[in-house]
Amino acid sequence: MQRKWNCGQTHNFWSLVPSLPLSSSFSFSSLSLSPSSLLGIGALASFTAYWLVTRPRAMRPPCDLNAQSIPGEPNWRRSALLKDDVLLEFYYDDTRTAYDMFQRGLRVAGDGPCLGFRKPGEPYQWISYTEVAEQAQVLGSGLLGKGCQPNPEQLVGIFAQNRPEWIISELACYTFSMAVVPLYDTLGEEAMVHILNLAEISLVMCDKEEKAESLLGNKEKGVTPTLSCLVLFNACSDAIINSGVTQSRAVMPSSKLNCVLFIWPGKPKGAMITHGNIASNSSSVIKILEVCSEDVSISYLPLAHMFERMIQVSMLCHGARVGFYQGDISLLMDDIKTLKPTLFPVVPRLLNRIYDKVSSVTSPLRRAVLHYAVRRKQAELSSGVVRNNSLWDRLVFNRIQANLGGNLRFILTASAPISPTVLSFLRATLGCLIFEGYGQTECTAGCTFSMPGDWSAGHVGAPLPCAMVKLIDIPDMNYYAKNGEGEICIRGHSVFRGYLKDEEKTTEVLDSDGWLHSGDVGQWLPNGTLRIIDRKKHIFKLSQGEYIAPEKIENVYMRCVPVLQVFVHGDSLQSHLIGIVVPDPEVFIDWVKERGIVGSYEELCQNPDVKKEVLEDMTAVGKEAGLKSFEQVKDLHLHPEMFSVSNGLLTPTLKTRRVDIYRVFQEQITNMYSTTAI
Repeated sequence: MQRKWNCGQTHNFWSLVPSLPLSSSFSFSSLSLSPSSLLGIGALASFTAYWLVTRPRAMRPPCDLNAQSIPGEPNWRRSALLKDDVLLEFYYDDTRTAYDMFQRGLRVAGDGPCLGFRKPGEPYQWISYTEVAEQAQVLGSGLLGKGCQPNPEQLVGIFAQNRPEWIISELACYTFSMAVVPLYDTLGEEAMVHILNLAEISLVMCDKEEKAESLLGNKEKGVTPTLSCLVLFNACSDAIINSGVTQSRAVMPSSKLNCVLFIWPGKPKGAMITHGNIASNSSSVIKILEVCSEDVSISYLPLAHMFERMIQVSMLCHGARVGFYQGDISLLMDDIKTLKPTLFPVVPRLLNRIYDKVSSVTSPLRRAVLHYAVRRKQAELSSGVVRNNSLWDRLVFNRIQANLGGNLRFILTASAPISPTVLSFLRATLGCLIFEGYGQTECTAGCTFSMPGDWSAGHVGAPLPCAMVKLIDIPDMNYYAKNGEGEICIRGHSVFRGYLKDEEKTTEVLDSDGWLHSGDVGQWLPNGTLRIIDRKKHIFKLSQGEYIAPEKIENVYMRCVPVLQVFVHGDSLQSHLIGIVVPDPEVFIDWVKERGIVGSYEELCQNPDVKKEVLEDMTAVGKEAGLKSFEQVKDLHLHPEMFSVSNGLLTPTLKTRRVDIYRVFQEQITNMYSTTAI
């Protein structure tokens, strides 16, 4: 049969060749070819064979991309990666806790590198898996020697930036069944005191003496009576390490409470996350991503939040490496170039910065080449091909990829929506897999995740295998589940236990059937993926009765070239919106210069003509995105200083602190409302 097929193929091939003037004496054997012709035919054949072997191949998706989630009754959907309605609890039989997952990595890697750190201008230094395990057991024994109890009710505070000691301290607690409470640099004294007292924390581990001094100050004031011991990561902690060596205890891991994460807005609430939550959530990510022992991740997003924690758990489970940044965000790009990570967790703000920098070329020729190259790579993406070795990668995108280390395989983005334009552009230019996820602390980071092979944008993927997702009606906002729209609710192994000592707040978000009510508004797409379309929280009404979701509008305005950050504000006594805009210092001056206005960054922020130009650009972008007239800002204030964690205007996960921004800019907001005529 095979022989007949080949003959048929040969016949079809020759039928395409123009007929030759054959004579009765002609035969192919009579053809005489010169050596150069034979060499040319051989070269062509070699090139064809090479192309057939090395040609780009489309990624095979793990499921039908037109049906990425399966509907169930009543009105929920689950991952198409599951064989039935049984949700995923753990990926490996021996990894049912965070402790188990590290132990698996220890068995895989042994003396191989685990946690990396560096000093300015130096290469990364590595602590092996064996050393991390030994140090964790010694430190945990020392904690017991200081009076900590080996049970999940013992809550231990960690007050530090990302660094290897953070992970070692966490593992020390898990080794002896204790739970951790991450503390933030930007909490403020009142919130810090509230957390220490609510969680009855007796011991806190710190990275800097200034933090220890602030905790001691509260202790001396008598406002944190339960706090009795501080441990510093630096030389001051030698005493407790020595104590641990002399009082070494047998390992006592637990499968119960893992950590208590305090979240905002309002008074901090302690979300209780279990080992089962972490095992199921990380197992779902592992099922989708092919993490291996050769992978390397850069750690710079706050370890006090579950997104970064889940990335690290997934890496450590496979014996992979985690390198920490130096603690200075301005040096992050240098750390990335040195570390050369294969996995890069990001927030959309960072991707927006990369997009703005790459796409802000001024030369018409270079801009035309860039856009053409992006279109060619996007055409490959649409056919399922993801690579970084094409002609366009070598000619156009090589430098961009090198700035991120040159080895990226995965980029994971979460915590806020990202523009489809930015996502499609970066998937083409960076030549790696970029996944978008959605979730919150209460469902242990993620509940949906984009599928390998689906490189469309404008959605956050399908439900993870550990959870089911449903939408419920929001009549006040005209969203109904029968139309495939409504508030997003999550149920499954990754949903948290509740808020620490706060039954009232727990029942507000967890109903009697175990569904977590997110406060976000979603829409099911025909292929079974979820799109975030609105926010139930942070909604206000204008004086004419129109409801406003400011975060949706801000995400639209973020696509304006001169805009780096934006805060949209409205008042129920006013009929229109106003905004606070931080221009992007890397492109703002050139953008304004193209419009015939020159000056320093600060001078331009004060120039009314510049404000008018920015407002017109924002209005045009808003109109193109479909914003209604009442959703457009009618006036704005240009502010030269970025919203940041250090100035208290962003949370540690880089979300906007709306109340604080309003307080800081109350004078400008009042002036805009008093002078803007509508």
